[in-house]
Amino acid sequence: MNMIDVKVAAIKQVTPLIKHFTFVKEDGSELPSFSGGSHIVVALDADGRTYRNPYSLMGSPTETDAYHISVRRQENSRGGSAFMHENVSVGMTLKITHPVNLFTLAKMAHKHILIAGGIGITPFMSQIEDLKRLGVEYELHYAFRSYAQAAFVDELKKSCGSSLYCYGDSDGERLDMQGLLSWQPLGTHVYVCGPSPMVVSVIETARNLGWPEHSIHNEQFLSPPVGEPFKVQLAKSEIEVEVPAEMSMLEAIEAAGVKAEYLCRGGVCGRCELGVLEHDGGLEHHDHFLTESEKASCRKIMPCVSRSKGKRLLLDL
Repeated sequence: MNMIDVKVAAIKQVTPLIKHFTFVKEDGSELPSFSGGSHIVVALDADGRTYRNPYSLMGSPTETDAYHISVRRQENSRGGSAFMHENVSVGMTLKITHPVNLFTLAKMAHKHILIAGGIGITPFMSQIEDLKRLGVEYELHYAFRSYAQAAFVDELKKSCGSSLYCYGDSDGERLDMQGLLSWQPLGTHVYVCGPSPMVVSVIETARNLGWPEHSIHNEQFLSPPVGEPFKVQLAKSEIEVEVPAEMSMLEAIEAAGVKAEYLCRGGVCGRCELGVLEHDGGLEHHDHFLTESEKASCRKIMPCVSRSKGKRLLLDL
């Protein structure tokens, strides 16, 4: 995958756990265009290991002199978010991928309901700019633990005005999902990004209310979980790869010098899907792409977030 060399132009501490990063192209030229909901993957070289983490692009898609992302430091970080918070500084050069949009706005929708939880607000920051430019009706419902921990509330109030609805958990404010989705006009689309329970709740509520599948959109990049180490044999490449406990299968394959496809690295897009030829203990699926029947068959796996339950796995790669 072609990478872009960027320089860190600015860093801002937004909340105690969230930092905002501004990237500019190293040669000073314009960055590639993108649309609301797009993300990039940032490559981080740390202690002889390369982390590749996806982050939603923020800001206006019409302004490509700089890219903006926000990174929440994860409590159980495998190293990527911690590295961004502790080691990335202004002036440093990084490599990023070209933007990819797996969370696009439905162009024919009559109304858009955006639901964000915590750091899940980030993809909506660019979507809002697109919606405002197009003059389309929308509502942004933003839930968070407390106003002290909520990012960009003041900025959103100025940008969205009466279209913004905030819910602070510590203040006893709750988003009534059933009520919100029960009385929307025909042609409304709903979008959700945030913690897994929120994403699941929105999807299930919408389905139970009879919303058509094409009107329900979600994004939830997953961090590869820590697990037991195992070995992967690559049938076409004819090599064996050791997958450590704290490294994803995809990362281990890349570290071994084997080219593997990817777009999101978070179990969403399906681009990294590999065929499973043999396994000795079942598979540990963590993606949001495969169907339940596909997961049960143990014939496919998403190496970006999923793992082997056994000691050995033979893949069609």
